[in-house]
Amino acid sequence: MIQNIVFDMGQVMIRFDPEMFMDRAGIEDPKDRKMILNEMFKSVEWAQMDEGVLTEETAEPSILTRFPERMRKTVHDLLYNWAFPREMIPGMEDLVSRLKTAGYGIWLLSNASMMQPLYWNKLPVSRLFDGTMISAEEKTVKPCPEIYRRFTERFSLQPEECLFIDDAPINVAGAIACGWKGIVFHGDADELEEKLLSAGVRFNG
Repeated sequence: MIQNIVFDMGQVMIRFDPEMFMDRAGIEDPKDRKMILNEMFKSVEWAQMDEGVLTEETAEPSILTRFPERMRKTVHDLLYNWAFPREMIPGMEDLVSRLKTAGYGIWLLSNASMMQPLYWNKLPVSRLFDGTMISAEEKTVKPCPEIYRRFTERFSLQPEECLFIDDAPINVAGAIACGWKGIVFHGDADELEEKLLSAGVRFNG
């Protein structure tokens, strides 16, 4: 029986949308946008920040070398400030609140850098969560089996009682391989609720 609902963060609880971040920063030139997308948001350094190998501070020198001087302040600002302000995925805070009221354990398991607590803890929804695990702090990322095993051990949970929700199918598959149940999130809170109900989860309210 499902007792615990474990959520991913980016594109499940809060928006992770580089195009939106660049819009917000006033970056209009298509070539500049493509360069920032490829050389920062899709960079090896970005993955290494999620792995806890690098921080924003130690990643910055390598990232900036790939940009012309005229872009470096913009890239610097995006690297440190893309997360502010954060925007919730519509309907998700209400869904989490109702699951919490219904008695489920509510948890967060996210691939994210060491900066994550700075923005996550500012969101009211964070107070509904019983615990969080962030990849950078663990030095391992989804879908590596170790992070799922470590998560259930850390919080004294049974894998078969956990249901994992992530927008990346490979991460859901990783959880299922470790004995969890899983749902791929497609950005629609109402659709997610229907899938949760089909999985046997019950809501209050």
